Amino acid sequence: MSLTTDDVKKIAHLARLGIDESDIESYAKDLSRMLDLMTQMSELNTDDVIPMAHPMDQVQRLRPDTVTERDNREQFQAIAPQVEAGLYLVPKVIE
Repeated sequence: MSLTTDDVKKIAHLARLGIDESDIESYAKDLSRMLDLMTQMSELNTDDVIPMAHPMDQVQRLRPDTVTERDNREQFQAIAPQVEAGLYLVPKVIE
């Protein structure tokens, strides 16, 4: 698939991109090459390819899903200026 300079101008307009007039020809060539590559890739047979979660063959380090922090709520509320029913009371700043 080949894009023309008019196609690039339309794409730039729709994407609200300001591109320099002198760069339009090179953008058209680059975008056309990308579309050609995607067309080639879509024609490949991927039936025997195992889906991967990550492109690199690496193992993700996991940690146990356990609580490690202490609950300091009582301590923090003890030093707060105003607390009511477990909530911090703050002065009204917008009338």
